[in-house]
Amino acid sequence: MKKNLLAIAVGAAVAMPALALADGPTVYGKVNVSLENAEFDDGVNSSEDAWELNSNASRLGVKGDFDLDVAGLKAIYQAEFEISVDDGDKGGQTFTQRNIYGGLKGGFGTLKAGKFDTPTKKAQGKIDQFNDIGGDIKNVLSGENRVSNIIQYSTPALGDLVTLNAAFIPAENNDIDGDGDPETGLADTISVSLVAEKDMFYGAISHDADMTDELITDETGNSPTINITRAALGLKPGNLELGALFQVAEEAESAAGMDKGEETSYILSGAFKIDRVKLKAQYGMTEADVSDEEATQISLGADYKLAKASKVYAYGTQLEFDVADTEETIFGIGMEHKF
Repeated sequence: MKKNLLAIAVGAAVAMPALALADGPTVYGKVNVSLENAEFDDGVNSSEDAWELNSNASRLGVKGDFDLDVAGLKAIYQAEFEISVDDGDKGGQTFTQRNIYGGLKGGFGTLKAGKFDTPTKKAQGKIDQFNDIGGDIKNVLSGENRVSNIIQYSTPALGDLVTLNAAFIPAENNDIDGDGDPETGLADTISVSLVAEKDMFYGAISHDADMTDELITDETGNSPTINITRAALGLKPGNLELGALFQVAEEAESAAGMDKGEETSYILSGAFKIDRVKLKAQYGMTEADVSDEEATQISLGADYKLAKASKVYAYGTQLEFDVADTEETIFGIGMEHKF
């Protein structure tokens, strides 16, 4: 029933001519669908090529703000859901939650609470040239987290250049570190970032403490809490886009008798625009000290812009894990339309 009501509400909003209400919400979304050929090799048997149609985090959302009775203060809100273009549902659900929050904005900055991307995840900026498709940096890099029960404060842009983002997450009686005792504090997990952005320059540094990340598992096979430090740099001189990211992720606490695991990650990306065509390449690597695992990902692709909010693309990516002796190769063509 709730799914039907949500679908009706969103449909009605989309049908409104240009959303003409001056103070009304903005309905937005993205359809990103690709046809991909994937091959997986586990070091023993190579799988046959398999063709798939993928939805690539397509989404539908509502966002907006409105003035409050207090001078200079606004209410802000966003409700964004992932939609599955390929099969109409994701694990039996028509809509799955993405970034959803409510908050306040004014001269003091922005305060919001809900479920959304951490400051560390946002610190990557637009360095990931293959975001949401098979070459996404989340395949080799921890820290790409969207978390629940997060409260975040962001300063205004200081000097029209620098913004500080600070977030904390109560564990709400969950045993996030696996020590047998549930966490009940106000800030059991924190995530902070300092972001500088001006013209062609982008730079960010961030840190997470006691963050739960499913990408990392310890020697017992569990997902420990980790501390993450990330630095990112982006430059856009003319038609050229350059990006670099360096990150260290370490277990916050190790299991009894075991060393703390640490992973060091590097991402390098580049793109060049020629009229409507964008050629792009990306390399990512993560090295783990305890397991000696090394993960590498190489991606190449090209986008062709059909309009300001529409493009078609082709790409290929190869993901390898040395110790696990696995390799995955993907070639895909797709289209993306934003609205």
